[in-house]
Amino acid sequence: MTENPLGAVALFHVGPVPVSGTVVTTWGLMATLTLFSFLVTRRLKFRPESLQAAVELAIESIDGLISDTMKASPDRFRPLIGTLLIFLATANLSSILPGIDPPTAHIETAAALALIVFASVQYYGIRSNGFWGYIAQFAKPTFIMLPLNIVAELTRTFSLMVRLFGNIMSGVFVVGIVLSLSGLLIPIPLMALDVLTGLVQAYIFTVLAMVFIGGAVGSSEEVKS
Repeated sequence: MTENPLGAVALFHVGPVPVSGTVVTTWGLMATLTLFSFLVTRRLKFRPESLQAAVELAIESIDGLISDTMKASPDRFRPLIGTLLIFLATANLSSILPGIDPPTAHIETAAALALIVFASVQYYGIRSNGFWGYIAQFAKPTFIMLPLNIVAELTRTFSLMVRLFGNIMSGVFVVGIVLSLSGLLIPIPLMALDVLTGLVQAYIFTVLAMVFIGGAVGSSEEVKS
């Protein structure tokens, strides 16, 4: 069963800084994905082999998702959206490895990802509309709505964090409880459901990030490639 998701237990310290198992798992996943990306892209071929073809298909799918959801050229948003989707899918599915708790089942990881989305929304909104033009969006339809719209911006970021954390954490706990009570083989269907839930949550989180960024940028005429 997973450790307390609301409290990080330090595995070791780097000077005065405690390092938890969640941090170690997160950095391990990041290093693995970075190494995989390097190995796949260092010798690209005009006629791709199976692995390169699979990666190109994944990139095309991400581009299509960005285009369909944001009605914009994917070039500006591919690095962020692609990284979010791939990392979330990998992190959520890491629970199938023995002894590994998915980082997204811990509140600090979900909060960090939600803050990344929040910062990205502000960045793209200001970059596309200018600082005052972006701030003016919060005063629509009337100036009296300014504080309410700011609160709504913060609230949806909190909701994004809680949705990801709650769904992944609950799945890990359910599988862990059933495994401890019934043995090894019976939880397999639940583990398959947990895998599906992880993929769905990665998709939903990424789509919501695109919706938030698209709303900050503005209409499709304002979105520049």
